[in-house]
Amino acid sequence: MSDSVDVSKGLPPNPEKATLEGKNKFLGFWVFLGGETIMFATFFGTFLGLRDGTAGGPSASELFSLPLVFIMTMLLLTSSLTSVLAMYSMKKNNFKNMMVLTGVTVLLGFAFLGFEIYEFYEYVHHGGLGFTTSAFGSSFYSLVGLHGAHVTFGLFWFITLMIRYSRTGITLTNAPKFYLASLYWHFIDVVWVFIFTVVYLMAIGGA
Repeated sequence: MSDSVDVSKGLPPNPEKATLEGKNKFLGFWVFLGGETIMFATFFGTFLGLRDGTAGGPSASELFSLPLVFIMTMLLLTSSLTSVLAMYSMKKNNFKNMMVLTGVTVLLGFAFLGFEIYEFYEYVHHGGLGFTTSAFGSSFYSLVGLHGAHVTFGLFWFITLMIRYSRTGITLTNAPKFYLASLYWHFIDVVWVFIFTVVYLMAIGGA
């Protein structure tokens, strides 16, 4: 049983790995992340190969706004911090604080998505860059859109866990689920750091 660990004196220091079920979840999760990494690497490679194919349309240096992207980056990095603090609260068996911090993480994530939607709207309606405008446009929207889809999935993962376990407290069953959701969120943040560097900074810097 996943809860066979003796919890009569409270949860163990690392409840997310205290059971065999929890350890198996971690193993499966790292295999999953391996596939995700390969997929993103493919999209990055495609973008780098096609970013100069503007077909007479707008280029990256003409479109991108560093202040906007910087705000988006700060939102996502801050959400990663609140997620870390939420997991720290979980390890301290502070369920209320964990839920509050996870909620803040979700709000920051939605704020990021809002800015990303605004960014796409501006590029399409005012910048003249549609998905089919050029190879650059297709590769850009595919890569950044793929990341946005992962952010959306991560947000609903958090929300589902918060609703499902809102009244149960921290247990050996749900601790691995919250922890893996947090790791997934960190993975999304790391991918965004690469997007920020490869897609935006290199373009604005003329690399």
